[in-house]
Amino acid sequence: MLEPGDVLITAEAIQARVADLAEEIRAHYAEPPVLLGLMNGALFFLNDLLRCLPPEAEFQCSTISSYAGTKSTGRIRGLDTISEGLRGREVLVIDDVLDTGLTLSEVRAHLRKLGAGETRICVLLRKNVERSAEVEAHWVGFDIGEEFVVGYGLDYDGKYRSFEDIRVMRDTG
Repeated sequence: MLEPGDVLITAEAIQARVADLAEEIRAHYAEPPVLLGLMNGALFFLNDLLRCLPPEAEFQCSTISSYAGTKSTGRIRGLDTISEGLRGREVLVIDDVLDTGLTLSEVRAHLRKLGAGETRICVLLRKNVERSAEVEAHWVGFDIGEEFVVGYGLDYDGKYRSFEDIRVMRDTG
C-alpha cells in the first residue's frame, strides 16, 4: 500500500520558486501570454503563478490525463478540452510534472493544429528520467528523481492533492 511519506519540497520553497518563475516569465513576454493549465495536477501551481503575473493575464484550463495510479497509461485523454480560440496567440502551457514527455508533446502538437502562436512550457517539477517523447520545458520549478510525489495539487488516484508541500509516496506494504 502506498501512502505519503517524507517532505521533498517545503511549502515555503515552492512559494519562493513560483515567485521567481513568475518574474522570469514576465521578463520574457512583452504582453502576457494565454496560460493553459493542465488539470487537475497543475491547479495549485497555476493559481499561485497567476497571482504573481499581471492582472490582465488570461488563462484557460483543460482536463488532460494519462496516469492511472503511479504509471502513465501511454494514452492522452482530454485534448478536445483545449479551446480553439488560441489561433495566433502566444500560449504558455502550465503543467505539474514533466515525466515521460508524452502529455506535453501531444498538447504542443494539438496547439500547433489549432494555429496557436509561440508555445512555451512551464512545469513545477521535471523528473530526471528517460523521456518517451522529446519535449523541453522552458521554465522549471524543481528537478527531482524518479520518485512518485503528491501534494500541492499532485495526486495519487485523486488523493493527497491538498498538502501544501510535496511529499514522496512510500510503500508501507
